[in-house]
Amino acid sequence: MNTKVRHKIAALASLSAILGACSSMEWSASRIDSEADKALLVFQEEVNGAAVFLDQAEGYLVFPRAIRAGLGVGAETGEGALRVGGKTLDYFRITSGSIGFQVGAQARSIVIAFMTESALQQFKSSNGWRVGVDGSVAMIDIGVGMTIDSQNVRDPVVGFIFGSAGLMYNLTLEGTRFTIIQR
Repeated sequence: MNTKVRHKIAALASLSAILGACSSMEWSASRIDSEADKALLVFQEEVNGAAVFLDQAEGYLVFPRAIRAGLGVGAETGEGALRVGGKTLDYFRITSGSIGFQVGAQARSIVIAFMTESALQQFKSSNGWRVGVDGSVAMIDIGVGMTIDSQNVRDPVVGFIFGSAGLMYNLTLEGTRFTIIQR
């Protein structure tokens, strides 16, 4: 077996081990809700207008901790809650994969707001909603201290990716799959 093939096999094995460890750490419903509350507080502290924006949304998904890891081949997974009227309706898992130059791991938080009732209903009625296939998510690139509101964001589904250092730029959810989980 040549060296390139061995390196690819080692990379896949490492990535499988990392993601296997992440997926084995399933959270209870109460833990997801508690961590989602914390993530929303961080979001609201870092982005002016976030609380009003979320109040104007028909519903939103909160993934308090999505783990992305890669070594040539990358993957992401995390658990979160769908909230409507501030109350959790269901729990979801995100999964995605990618191929290309990538090394490392990252934990991040994700908020996806459904700004119209039809966008929310389309998401709820799907079986394994996939970004770019079943719907699109407009990613908002706003730095810490910037302001968002529904007057300057007119897309039906809007996504924010942020972490402890604020919103991260130029990130995508393309190809990410959302599946309902029982908790």
